[in-house]
Amino acid sequence: MERTNIAVSERTSDLVGDRQASEDPTAQKPNHSHQIRRHAQRHRHLQPNLSLSLSNVSQFLSLSLEENGSSLRLPQILRALEEDPEDNHRLFAQNPVDVTSLRPSDLEEFVKGVSFDLSDRELFCIEDQDVFDRVYSLVRSFHTLPPPCKCNLVESLRSNLSVLLPNVDSISRSAQDQEDEVPIIDRITSHRNALKIYTFFLLTVVMTEESLVSSVDSIKVAGRGRKKQVVQSWNWEPQRGRMLSLIANSLEINLSLLFGSSELDENYLSFVVKNSFSLFENAAILKDPEAKDALCRIIGRLLRIARAESKYSDGTLAVTIIRDIGRTDPKAYVKDTVGADNVGRFLVELADRLPKVMSTNVGVLVPHFGGESYKIRNALVGVLGKLVAKAFNDVEGDVSSRSLRLRTKQAMLEILLERCRDVSAYTRSRVLQVWAELCEEHSVSIGLWNEVVSISAGRLEDKSAIVRKSALNLLITMLQHNPFGPQLRIASFEATLEQYQRKLNELEPNRPTEDSSKEPTSDGDSCNGDGEIDDLQPEVTNNTHLDSLPDSCQPENGEDIREKDASVPDIGNVEQTKALVASLEAGLSFSKCMSARMPILVQLMASSSASDVENAILLLMRCKQFQIDGAEACLRKILPLAFSQDKSIYEAVENAFISIYIRKNPVETAKQLLNLAIDSNIGDQAALEFIVNALVSKGEISSSTTSALWDFFCFNINGTTAEQSRGALSVLCMAAKSSSRILGSHIQDIIDIGFGRWAKVDPLLARTACTAIQRLSEEDKKKLLLSSGSRLFSILESLITGNWLPENIYYATADKAIKALASTIIKILSTVFDVVGQDQAQNDTDDNTVDCLTTVQVAKLSRFLFVVSHIAMNQLVYIESCIQKIRRQKTKKDKAAAESQNTEENPGATQENHSINAELGLAASDDALLDTLAERAEREIVSGGSGEKNLIGDCATFLSKLCRNFSVLQKHPELQASAMLALCRCMIIDASFCESNLQLLFTVVENAPSEVVRSNCTLSLGDLAVRFPNLLEPWTENMYARLRDVSVSVRKNAVLVLSHLILNDMMKVKGHINEMAICIEDDVERISSLAKLFFHELSKKGSNPIYNLLPDILGQLSNRNLKRESFCNVMQFLIGSIKKDKQMEALVEKLCNRFSGVTDTKQWEYISYSLSLLTFTEKGIKKLIDSFKSYEHALAEDLVTENFRSIINKGKKFAKPELKACIEEFEEKVNKFHMEKKEQEETARNAQVHIEKTKNMESLVVPSKVKDEPVEEYDEDEDVSDSEIVDPSMEEQGDSLKASDSEEVPSNSEEELSDSEEVPDSEQSGTTSPYSLTQNTSAGEEEGESENSNVKRGKRAKSSSRIRRNLRSSSRT
Repeated sequence: MERTNIAVSERTSDLVGDRQASEDPTAQKPNHSHQIRRHAQRHRHLQPNLSLSLSNVSQFLSLSLEENGSSLRLPQILRALEEDPEDNHRLFAQNPVDVTSLRPSDLEEFVKGVSFDLSDRELFCIEDQDVFDRVYSLVRSFHTLPPPCKCNLVESLRSNLSVLLPNVDSISRSAQDQEDEVPIIDRITSHRNALKIYTFFLLTVVMTEESLVSSVDSIKVAGRGRKKQVVQSWNWEPQRGRMLSLIANSLEINLSLLFGSSELDENYLSFVVKNSFSLFENAAILKDPEAKDALCRIIGRLLRIARAESKYSDGTLAVTIIRDIGRTDPKAYVKDTVGADNVGRFLVELADRLPKVMSTNVGVLVPHFGGESYKIRNALVGVLGKLVAKAFNDVEGDVSSRSLRLRTKQAMLEILLERCRDVSAYTRSRVLQVWAELCEEHSVSIGLWNEVVSISAGRLEDKSAIVRKSALNLLITMLQHNPFGPQLRIASFEATLEQYQRKLNELEPNRPTEDSSKEPTSDGDSCNGDGEIDDLQPEVTNNTHLDSLPDSCQPENGEDIREKDASVPDIGNVEQTKALVASLEAGLSFSKCMSARMPILVQLMASSSASDVENAILLLMRCKQFQIDGAEACLRKILPLAFSQDKSIYEAVENAFISIYIRKNPVETAKQLLNLAIDSNIGDQAALEFIVNALVSKGEISSSTTSALWDFFCFNINGTTAEQSRGALSVLCMAAKSSSRILGSHIQDIIDIGFGRWAKVDPLLARTACTAIQRLSEEDKKKLLLSSGSRLFSILESLITGNWLPENIYYATADKAIKALASTIIKILSTVFDVVGQDQAQNDTDDNTVDCLTTVQVAKLSRFLFVVSHIAMNQLVYIESCIQKIRRQKTKKDKAAAESQNTEENPGATQENHSINAELGLAASDDALLDTLAERAEREIVSGGSGEKNLIGDCATFLSKLCRNFSVLQKHPELQASAMLALCRCMIIDASFCESNLQLLFTVVENAPSEVVRSNCTLSLGDLAVRFPNLLEPWTENMYARLRDVSVSVRKNAVLVLSHLILNDMMKVKGHINEMAICIEDDVERISSLAKLFFHELSKKGSNPIYNLLPDILGQLSNRNLKRESFCNVMQFLIGSIKKDKQMEALVEKLCNRFSGVTDTKQWEYISYSLSLLTFTEKGIKKLIDSFKSYEHALAEDLVTENFRSIINKGKKFAKPELKACIEEFEEKVNKFHMEKKEQEETARNAQVHIEKTKNMESLVVPSKVKDEPVEEYDEDEDVSDSEIVDPSMEEQGDSLKASDSEEVPSNSEEELSDSEEVPDSEQSGTTSPYSLTQNTSAGEEEGESENSNVKRGKRAKSSSRIRRNLRSSSRT
């Protein structure tokens, strides 16, 4: 009791002394360490034998804190430091300095002084009142400090705190060596106080600077569009990250040592927590990875300190949060997208970590599936996926609880299936990703497997690329984790299923009764409750699948399976057999579903989205791995994608090619490659050559594979066929393009085998051998000419002049042979020419006789023409190659001469010489001379420039006359095709020959009965346009006319030719481009796709030429007899290719102006429809409103008005309040004009009807003496409505007749005026426009006349009623 009183009195004296010191302004800050030291001395006798340790220090410290409170308490806000505390346990700013009043130089000196004190003195100097006051003054006005001062202050505080943290660990190490515990407790107190002060100031600086940055950003946003103001700033973001990281590090030290117990100072913790969460709400800070990581570390450490995990381990906090989220209005998440994203991630993570808690409370979240926020729906889909995978794995409990869990799981799966058809593409994509995750975790039952497959296969045709990507990935995952086995061939499943069905029939004699009941379940396997049965009996199902399915899929061929009827393994009782049959049926359905999607995968490989192409290739590779029917054939179609400009697509094709065709065994690789070359068409062979070339360069095709290919070519491998030999040589020729040495070692084999007896078996082998000779290197060609030149010449001559090659192979083989040995062309030509008898044929053709043609075989003449034209083309190619070679040599020589002059002479003099030569035109004269020589050489090929006999020139003359002899060519279409092709080749060579035969060419291309001839000529037109653009320019319209040809091949070639010419700037886009636009709606899908591709590529050129062409295309299409649906589709596609807002705004004005130039209602409808397709901006809407005068007359048409209403509805969606008011006013104006125009038109029509009936009545009018007779005629009709119109008119006619008899002219004119007022009519022409009608009815000067007309109309009405009564009474009698 005495001891306690002593302690209380001592504490009281300490407090009084401290309070006296605080009242004295000159007194120093109380030294809190003395209090702790006295407290330690008082309790020292309580534990005389206790050795000092970390726990002892903590115990002493906690006791002292309990008695004295914390030695330093910090407020929650900075300004509170200026308030005088009630006790002495908190520092406060006694003498703060107003730094805003300091001059810049004085402020800089003040900051330097503070930084010097903080760096030069000890770490705990921050507790000194003077240093504390100065630092507080700077932090209080931190936002006003210049950047250098900010940087100095922050760096000083941060460096001191970073040095302070390691010292805390040194306290625990030095505690064991100290005999007296008082210095250690003093050091702990100093460290704790310094830690609090540094943390307080640094966090305050962060909060101050962030508020300043936010205010500056808001000012910038508000003042956007004005002149930018230069704002002096400093590099704050790196400083912020380092400061927050340092504060996070300060929380990871041994805080229990500093604060005396595991329960830290709540005041200190609340300050850090409050500011950390405030920073965490700033989206800009979270974009900084360093700052975001530091904040996460701070919050995580504080949660561990607060022992949040142990307090809320029962899930009550999670349940509360889930229910709060569920009660939130779904519309709130639409506005706050960032909040919806964060809530969604939290829910998914919570479902992953606490699946049981989430599964019992997920019901409150399900209503949010009906909300508009797709992010929340995405999160809920992820939550359901986590719950299906984790929340229902517990097999404990009774039957009812298991059944409840199963029903809950089934309900979640049904929601996931339903969400595959969500309105948002993001949600559909997310659902498919969740299904892929469930498949990876084997959480999808066999009963549900096929339904998921069918839904994902259907999503392959989704309009969104991200959904298609997710669907492809899901199918890949389902193939990888399918429960049916490694081989999924339909034949294998059908054979195995048939065997086990027979086995089941043997086990069940009464099988037919069950077949009828089982069929619906097998058909509806994907949508009924089979999944529940699988879950309730997992052992039976898994065992049957694992044991039986591999046996059913192991055989290589379906035929082998069918032969093993007696070898069906016995798997057990009837129930197990039924389960196996059901599994086999599900596997068969899965295989059929995957096989049926092959055409869609082929379409996806032509998609404009790179992700579609890449994932489609991956899925096809996986399908081939599992032997899905049709996968291998579809993989052949990836070869053309090797030419894709997208690097990712090419890499995907190359990787797929390597994985499929490149094997470890060289012989297998060679066999795969040669088979691929045999089965490929021309386009695939070009792509295959490109890929093989790249793989040889990269070393993927090894030398051992090349040796294996030579073995196949030389028949060194047993069973090799001539076709395989040709395929091997084709692959070797492809590889030789990258490495010409590959063919050099087997030249003799190429000649012996390629042109030997095997060429008789496979004639294409000779063509491939010619290609191989052409691919030889220059050295190998020289060796070949020296060793076997004459033999090779004779072989090639026999190929060209012989008749042993089939007709369909001859031309390609002769082409390769002529290219291989162009030097032997003259000898070959003379031989063929002698066979034909050219002189006699030419003379007879001149006389228009056909006697010679009857003595010459058509096939030989066709071959002759082909050889002549092909030789001429090769000579042209040779001349161009020589010109290019000369120019390269000249360029190289000039470059070497310039370099030598630069080294020997002054560079300035050399440059002067070049400029003088340029002025004199010496360099240009050399090029002109070279061009003249080239033109002369080209002209001599066909025309002949000298007196010597020119064989090809004579043939060209003969060819021109032959092609004009239509009577002969119509009898022999094959000859016409060959002759016209040869004529086009000769026209390509010489300009004069081309000009003289252009009329003939276009006559044939338009009128030839053979579509082959027209198609070939169409292709030749493209070559001629490239070669002689000025000659073909007047015939542009005729070239576009080929787009209207009845032949599909002609139209397709025309689209290809025109696309090539226009896209490569070889032909200007003129007024006939509408013909190409019509091809967008061609009945043939291939032509339509090519036309769309043309306009897509055209839109990428320059500033999108379609923008300038669109009005002209619109006008021309409106005049064409085109279906409305086709017109709409064309315009929708073309306008969709225009993306710039400025172009859209300009189109609004252009299209509106077109209204005033046309009077056809059809064109009005088309123009208004095109306007409705535009993407309107605020400027576009204003231009549309301003142009009202130009189209107001068209608003009488209903379709035009509907299109304008569509534009108005689109404008309301994005319009601001001011613009929205203008749009609503515009809408009222449009509706008003529409109704007025409709009324005017209706009035005009009624007037016209009245006039026509009046004219008809005039022809029936008779004199008044016989007036009763026409009345009886109208009485027979008994038409009351007609009588109402006719009778007044009859009366008027009678009045007019009387007036005319009595010659009362004024009365007659007055009645005519009243008639014109009653029904709009024109006195001169009999019709009145709506505009004039409006003027007449609105004139105020005719009010008196209108009153008179009303009186007369009343009299006429009484008269007409009296006449009707008389008519009725007369009819009764």
